[in-house]
Amino acid sequence: MFFLYSILLTIGFILLLPKFVFDAVINGKYAAGFGQRFGYLPKFDSRGRPVVWIHCVSVGETNAARPLIQRIHEEYPNFAIVVSTTTLTGQKLAKSVFADIADLVFYFPFDWKSTVRRSLRKINPAIVLLTETEIWFNFIRETSRSGARIAIVNGRLSERSFSRFSYIPRFMHRVFSYIDLALMRENADANRIMSLGLRGSKVRVTGNIKFDHQIAKAESDLTEDLRRRFDIKSDAPLIIAASTHSSEETWVLDAFKRVWDSSENMPRLMIVPRHPERFGEVTGLIKKTGFSWVRRSEEPSRRDKTADVILLDSIGELRSAYPLAEIVFVGGSMIPHGGQSIYEPAASGRAIITGPYTTNFEAAVREFLQRDALIQIDQVTGVDVAEKLAAEISDLLVDKEKRQRMGTNALAAMNENSGAVSKTVEHLSHYFEEIIRRDANTVNANKARGV
Repeated sequence: MFFLYSILLTIGFILLLPKFVFDAVINGKYAAGFGQRFGYLPKFDSRGRPVVWIHCVSVGETNAARPLIQRIHEEYPNFAIVVSTTTLTGQKLAKSVFADIADLVFYFPFDWKSTVRRSLRKINPAIVLLTETEIWFNFIRETSRSGARIAIVNGRLSERSFSRFSYIPRFMHRVFSYIDLALMRENADANRIMSLGLRGSKVRVTGNIKFDHQIAKAESDLTEDLRRRFDIKSDAPLIIAASTHSSEETWVLDAFKRVWDSSENMPRLMIVPRHPERFGEVTGLIKKTGFSWVRRSEEPSRRDKTADVILLDSIGELRSAYPLAEIVFVGGSMIPHGGQSIYEPAASGRAIITGPYTTNFEAAVREFLQRDALIQIDQVTGVDVAEKLAAEISDLLVDKEKRQRMGTNALAAMNENSGAVSKTVEHLSHYFEEIIRRDANTVNANKARGV
């Protein structure tokens, strides 16, 4: 089955190669790190330390892993930490936020046996942590065969993924036999992964580490830099449209026009597209509105302080922008994508609005709704989308008490659900201590032999 999987993976790669080439030529999305994806990694020297390899797919997983990686760094300083990502945006963010922690940040290998082995030989990890249930069949098997411990952390297994994997139960049972530990977010995730063949003795429920949100000093400093540059003030409340996808910017801009025309205090809008390759496209949409606008990437100018619309065309700065907002619309939720993260604006105590498509964060959205910490727009179509969004934003702008109550409730939800990082490190500590003892025994044995 592993052989058949590799053949199918190769066929898929060949079929998608034109897309890889196109994206590489247009925006460098896959050109960056293409060699690394084949296992040809940069020079790396662990200096004799055992290595922890943490894989974060993209920006969301990288942000979520920050408190976990920080805790591992603090509690096990004699381990080298390396971080891999799949996407370009995740790579850029990881290199920024883990600059003082990670010994290497690189691209995750394509899941062929040869490329995986090449990467494993270069890194020689003692422990590999896969965030959010990244199930790469060859990688999991080859990592286990290399002698490294392999664990899933902050594990999530959606109903859709579960259904897909259920078609190959015997193969999944074999793949999961190579997993040493699965630390899942919720009981439902744990039950699904056990139904696919992972032994119950290897599964624990630790909660969601995304609730363990920490605001670093560098982020707070950036918040103040953004506040000063764009002259963000409460008498011209800022609305942030975060992690938006195609079509959503059109609806947001239409909604903002309706709000702006009827508002007494002239709000401002900051749009943050989810994918950097769309920055140019979104700039074109903003130009057509007639609003004054600026881009974050441009040199500072007097226009920054008065622009109606701000395009945050940067990577890794959205978290620092949230404290400046009065209202945050979280994108990826007005289209059948599943929604982007609500945790970061909640940690800043903001009033949050989402669309109806939030399956990626189903449990959190459900709890936030129960706590009156979030507004979720019902499924609507066409011009009704902008009209409904405008109505909700206008209501929040008028009702300051409601905004503050929602923000307070969101922050309380974050604080009351925190603690997953501590539980995760506690369950992983057995493997860290095992490696420490093993290395100590090796040193002692070498000394006894006079080596």
